[in-house]
Amino acid sequence: MKKKSLVLAIFVLGIDLISKHFAQVYLENSLPFVVIPNFFELTYMTNTGAAWSILEGKRLFFILIASTVSIVLVYYIRKEEKPILMFALSLMLAGTLGNLIDRIAYGFVRDMLSFNLFGYHFPVFNIADSSLVIGVGLIMLDMILEERRNKHAKISN
Repeated sequence: MKKKSLVLAIFVLGIDLISKHFAQVYLENSLPFVVIPNFFELTYMTNTGAAWSILEGKRLFFILIASTVSIVLVYYIRKEEKPILMFALSLMLAGTLGNLIDRIAYGFVRDMLSFNLFGYHFPVFNIADSSLVIGVGLIMLDMILEERRNKHAKISN
């Protein structure tokens, strides 16, 4: 199962890097490509910060944090036994590495997914960001389910 987790991380990382490459090549000097009018478009943007450009320009800081987090994630993937947590950690590793590679290679993260949700233009993001959010969401879901299982176990006893 551990090998499958790392294969998943490499697969998602590959999708992230390929999508960023195509976005840079085909969208960098063009208008956004509308996929679903007033909802979803592909547009190329760069970000030297974190989400919503927080801590913009702190490249070395983000490289050090992402490198450390990647090592910790690999450690926990190797240690973890629960499939949902291995899956979540693998997604988080892929996302962390995807944005880390961008920061090292380009000095910024390449983003391309742009959504308009009920008039709110959500900040442009990428597959790596999505992978991180899904991974964190799965960990939260597991925590909630575990708490429910423990609560039901106490009631049963």
